[in-house]
Amino acid sequence: MVVLAGCTDGGGDSGGGDGPGKRKGPGADEKRPATVDGIPTSAGTHKQKLDVGTFGHREYLLHVPPKMANGRWRDGRPAKPMPLVVALHGGLATMDKMRTLSGFDELADDKGFLVAYPDGFMTTWNAGDCCGPAKIGKIDDVGFLTRLIDRLTGAGLADAGRVYVTGFSNGAGMAYRMACEKPGKVAAIGVVEGALVTECDPDRPVAAMIFHGTADRNVPFDGGGRRDVNDDRPYPPVSYAVDVWRDAGNLPRLRPKVISVGAIECDSTGRGARGAEVTLCRVRGGTHEWPSRASTMLWDFFAEHSRA
Repeated sequence: MVVLAGCTDGGGDSGGGDGPGKRKGPGADEKRPATVDGIPTSAGTHKQKLDVGTFGHREYLLHVPPKMANGRWRDGRPAKPMPLVVALHGGLATMDKMRTLSGFDELADDKGFLVAYPDGFMTTWNAGDCCGPAKIGKIDDVGFLTRLIDRLTGAGLADAGRVYVTGFSNGAGMAYRMACEKPGKVAAIGVVEGALVTECDPDRPVAAMIFHGTADRNVPFDGGGRRDVNDDRPYPPVSYAVDVWRDAGNLPRLRPKVISVGAIECDSTGRGARGAEVTLCRVRGGTHEWPSRASTMLWDFFAEHSRA
């Protein structure tokens, strides 16, 4: 209830807003519209519905930072579209829980980027070989996320060249799948305690930052465990995903300890010829949880990469 108190609930394919914008930032050319293509533009977090071309709809939370709401507007659009972070919850969780877990709202307000928190199907994502109802029902989550990205970029709110997908656990696996199947939509991904469990042969490189605890027993660092309730095959090791994205970008081996913060030690390939890189952050003794510094480190990584 506390989380939802700050949200507005839109009907159909539109969302609520605060009414006509009255505030203008320095040098603003016109007033901010209350909505753009039905999407609220006031600062805060808005609950939205999205038509995905099937029975029913999908939902997501959209966080709009004050830097957009109070910034410059021209022709009913932001003068400069913002980066977009799509944050995917873990299995048996929700968009509200991901919002609380990641803390991206405060970071977005400080740095200036949009955050979308989509809701999975019956609390799960179809990441390939995992997980649960979304996998069993063959839900087209790649299609859903593609529509979400296209909606926000098409409205001129988000910069199509600076779209980033991150996730935790099952959501992290979904971030992998999105980059595997739609690399042209994603500039970089951030994976936290997830495994690559889908066929992956992208036609262009995608930058990837991977966090994984060395003591994770749900998705073991070196592989193992059980992929799903109806699939007893083990998860592949983290090194498998690293190699997939290294090969996609024709990148060298990881250089050790490029970043060291507390229990987090990050190795990195450095940038390749096409701008992508892979950074692996081991969390010494870390279990299946979102590290406290992960969100800030992910944004710093995202900010350095664009599809351009």
